[in-house]
Amino acid sequence: MAKTTAAHGRELDTAGLSDEQLVAMLRNMLLQRQLDNRGFQLNRQGKIPFALGSEGHEAVQAGAAMAFRRGSDVLVPYYRDLGLALGVGMSAFEILSSLFARRMFALTALVGLLVNVSIYGLIFVFSLYFQRIDGWSAFATGLAFLPMMGFVLPVNLLAPRLAERIGAPQTIALGATLGAIGCFALLAIAPGTSYWAIGPQLALIGGGLGLLVPPLTSTLLGSVEKSRSGIAAGVLNATRQTGSVLGVALFGSLIGQPDAFIAGAHQSLVISALLLFASAMVIWQAKAAS
Repeated sequence: MAKTTAAHGRELDTAGLSDEQLVAMLRNMLLQRQLDNRGFQLNRQGKIPFALGSEGHEAVQAGAAMAFRRGSDVLVPYYRDLGLALGVGMSAFEILSSLFARRMFALTALVGLLVNVSIYGLIFVFSLYFQRIDGWSAFATGLAFLPMMGFVLPVNLLAPRLAERIGAPQTIALGATLGAIGCFALLAIAPGTSYWAIGPQLALIGGGLGLLVPPLTSTLLGSVEKSRSGIAAGVLNATRQTGSVLGVALFGSLIGQPDAFIAGAHQSLVISALLLFASAMVIWQAKAAS
């Protein structure tokens, strides 16, 4: 045992780590785990909308924070860099309260999740509709989404100007409402429905998405200090990606039943419309409350 301990000690000396640094790294790792546990507990109690842990990254993050050189290195954390944030000076209190106690931050992140459940879930549904029901090739199916995706960019460019006139929350609500109207307008789809009866509604959904994303992002980033904008952007990205995965899984289960594709597509459209309307109501009420 003495030989093993001495050998380990020589390795640590070679690495240039002092006893104080080792203790600091261990404290960082333990605090990460405690904050993770507390965050998930608060989430289960309904006191915060979501919890993002750093499980499995504790040692790497503690070591990265120890190697960080203040005054010369540039730190760009992402949404799971809890240990890195602790190591460079954030307190446990700041970690728990600075983001999730902000109502607008939580609500815009929630809207990002709901919108992606709807939009990306429907992209999955219609990609299969065009191929399985209409018998189109993969290339033709890709072209079918051009009106939807083609409206996103120009409307993206118009969204900031509209937000300056009527306000960012109102612009987000308008975009979500347009998307919901597009979903309801697609409820008439059936085998053999002409593309010209589908394309305009897809374009309307794409326009709604393009209208709400820029003000949604700016509103979320504006709800936190600039020093935490990187973490906030990471949280929004994580929630939107989570929404996309949930949408594909949920709608995929609805259209995956034998001989029930159209019924499942109709259910997916109704769910999408309701989620988009809910997003509009959430952000509108948040504006009214503020």
